[in-house]
Amino acid sequence: MSPFKKEKKFLELPRYSGGKEALSKFLKENLQYPREALQKGIEGKVVVHFEIDDDGIVHNPVVAHGIGGGCDEEALRLVSLLRYQKVNNHGKRVRTRSKINISFKIPGQQLTYTVKPAMKKKPEAAQPAAPKSYTYTITLPE
Repeated sequence: MSPFKKEKKFLELPRYSGGKEALSKFLKENLQYPREALQKGIEGKVVVHFEIDDDGIVHNPVVAHGIGGGCDEEALRLVSLLRYQKVNNHGKRVRTRSKINISFKIPGQQLTYTVKPAMKKKPEAAQPAAPKSYTYTITLPE
């Protein structure tokens, strides 16, 4: 490297302590499913845009894509609770924009579906009266 060439320095971005796994754990532990969403069976993903200052504090959370039923407000509440690591950008105060997807899935929900086996074409006299069908119920973990 030439002694006359300046070294490039990039801004340090705020990170959540513990990484993505810790962030997921925080969201899972603190999410309070809204009563209205439970009653109406509302599920989905809420996208929240927000800013993080150099002290790691979240500012101006805004729902970019909501699903209603109180889920949007709960997502804003969760994002407001987040605290990121402080960053030092050579004395410059910097705000970073970020977004997060918060999934709302009703805990312990069961999926039920019916499977009917495919029937081969046979002469009408040889066909059974009604085809067999199987019903499966899957309980999803919370």
